[in-house]
Amino acid sequence: MAADKFVNANGLRLHYLDYGNEGAPWVACVHGLTGNAHNFDALAAHLAAKYHVISVDVRGRGDSQWGPPTEYLNQNYVTDLAKMLEELGVARASLIGTSMGGIISMMYAGGWPERVERLVINDIGPEIDPKGAARIAGYVGEAPERFKDINEVVEYYKKNYPPMAKLANSVVADQVKWSVKPDADGDLVWKMDPNVRRPLRGATAQQRFDLWVPYARIVCPTLIVRGADSDILDSATANRMCKVHKRAKTVEVPGVGHAPSLTEPESLAAIEELFGT
Repeated sequence: MAADKFVNANGLRLHYLDYGNEGAPWVACVHGLTGNAHNFDALAAHLAAKYHVISVDVRGRGDSQWGPPTEYLNQNYVTDLAKMLEELGVARASLIGTSMGGIISMMYAGGWPERVERLVINDIGPEIDPKGAARIAGYVGEAPERFKDINEVVEYYKKNYPPMAKLANSVVADQVKWSVKPDADGDLVWKMDPNVRRPLRGATAQQRFDLWVPYARIVCPTLIVRGADSDILDSATANRMCKVHKRAKTVEVPGVGHAPSLTEPESLAAIEELFGT
């Protein structure tokens, strides 16, 4: 059972889940754009016996404090992660990042290569397929503000998140319950700061950085997980990532779009090989 913990970083009270195993090597997990720390509950169960796994809530998400509306930027998420690990006394860790969390992890691993033991980049790369970016901007920027009950939340996720479409409603409900909270009227509203969604209508500001630059500075063994049906990470970009970084390898998860859960047999086998578990 993960413990809810908090750390102060860059003026914000940030939440993370601590899956325990004091004294073991650290693994830090970072979720995607609209995700939260609980996205890694299932994967953590596979790693927690040999690693001290934590999963962070990026500012403005989950149980982390909301930040200034104009500061929801990847470079700030990276400095938040750096400060969190510093406050926890983590000199070196392995990173697992899904989608936006993969960008954060790439930037961190390129900025502080000596601090990263291993890296898992889940269905994202230095270049993003414009079709997938437009799809995400559409459903994230136009998401409902409230829901009558958890069943409506499940319906929204199954419609907009391809990997959830085939799952049983009860399974989806158990995953997405962490994304919402009741309001005074009894409806369910997002935990995520609404301001996170607003920049998506003009998201070019997020793409001004050439992510190949920090990526090229990564030195640790790296696993790139790609959903075979992904509209975010195309195979050409994944192949180029392996050419740029000679210690990188790719695993493709068949029948899965953006983004794999990392608990598919193909994902787990590759992660366990990388971690030596």
